[in-house]
Parts: sequence; C-alpha cells; structure tokens
Amino acid sequence: MARVLLIDDHRPAREGLRLALTRHGHIVDTADSGEQGLARLRTFAAQVVVLDLALPGMDGFDVCRHLRDEGDLPIIVLTARDDDIDVVAALEAGADDYVVQPVHARIVEARIRAVLRRACRTSGRSARPEGSEQHGALSINRASLCVGKHGRRVRLAPTEMRLLLTLSATPGRVHSRHQLLEAVWQHDFLGDSRLVDACVQRLRAKIEDDTTTPVYVQTVRGFGYRFGPL
Repeated sequence: MARVLLIDDHRPAREGLRLALTRHGHIVDTADSGEQGLARLRTFAAQVVVLDLALPGMDGFDVCRHLRDEGDLPIIVLTARDDDIDVVAALEAGADDYVVQPVHARIVEARIRAVLRRACRTSGRSARPEGSEQHGALSINRASLCVGKHGRRVRLAPTEMRLLLTLSATPGRVHSRHQLLEAVWQHDFLGDSRLVDACVQRLRAKIEDDTTTPVYVQTVRGFGYRFGPL
C-alpha cells in the first residue's frame, strides 16, 4: 500500500486510474493541474507522484523540475508518445520512470511498487566496515547515503543514488544497460535503455567536473557504463 498523488487533467482517465489503484489498496489523492498538485503535497504526505505530462498551465515537465528541486519524492510520468522527445525530456527533468498512454492500471501499479521497492532497498543499505569510501574527490557513505565532493554535500534523487551505489560497488567493472535496468529499476521486462541513459546524464551533471569528459561514470561504447576513476 502506498500514498499516491495522481495529477492528471483528463477526468475520466484520472478517475479510472484512481479507482483501480484504490482497489489495489493504495491511498490516492488527485489533482487536475500542476499547480493544484503542488498545493496538495502541502497537506497530503504522498510517497509517490503519478504525473501526466500534458497538463494545462504548469505542465508535467515543470512539475517534475519543481519536485526534484524540493526533494527526492519518486515521480512516475504518463506520456502520450513513446518517443525520445517526451520520454527523455521527462527523465532529464527528474522523473524516475514513465508509462505510455493509454494507461493500463496494472502497469502503473507495477511501476509504483518498483519505485517504492527501490527507495526502500536504497534506504536499507548496510554500512561497509570502512565507512565512507573515497573515489578521487568523491566520497560515498553507504550507511548514511551521503555523497560528497571536495567536502561539499551532493544531493541525489533516489534513482540517481541507487545507480551510483550500484556502479561504485565494483569500480572498473562494465555494466550493460540491461544489467543496470535489473539492478536499479528492477523491471527490465518493462524498461528500456532511455531510463539508464537519462539517469546517467543527471548523475554526471551532479558529480562530474566536466560532463563531456566524465571521470566517475564512464561510457564503454557498445557495452555500457563503468565507475572510475581507474
């Protein structure tokens, strides 16, 4: 069971998904605009946001960026087009996952369970005996989930944190996109490489000095990604 905020301006679709998620045991609050959704979050303690991208006024991309600036609340976006433009833009704006419309409630429910399972497993990571790890200028503490660079805290969203923890656990090892989908998103049968690539770009923007020549999250062309510095 999860507390879900559903933001969608199309009433029949919103109500249908609300009823379906409620039947699955979730507590669902709804909003029909981005502005109303953000206002709802002040009184409704959501654990995950399901967000339509095509909203009037403040669209879903703006809502994503606002939510990500404010914290690490998991975001699943609903997009009407399964193409790189909307999907990548949403992921780069901070979304954790996406579902292509027309929406099937069972898929949304599976994605909700997946993002919450990832957040739970990340928060439950155990400490290594040596405490904080140092990788060049980057420090990673798996117990407190704190990441720092040059002594300053680096704030990561849950998916970015899980990706960093997965890659940094085996420095130098090459991980394929498929392996990262299984390890980080945990629903490879529904995922695709765009989730990985967009999350890598967001992570690089926060931990690299120069994203064009990454030191920590390196691309191995034709294979995937590895963690450095080597």
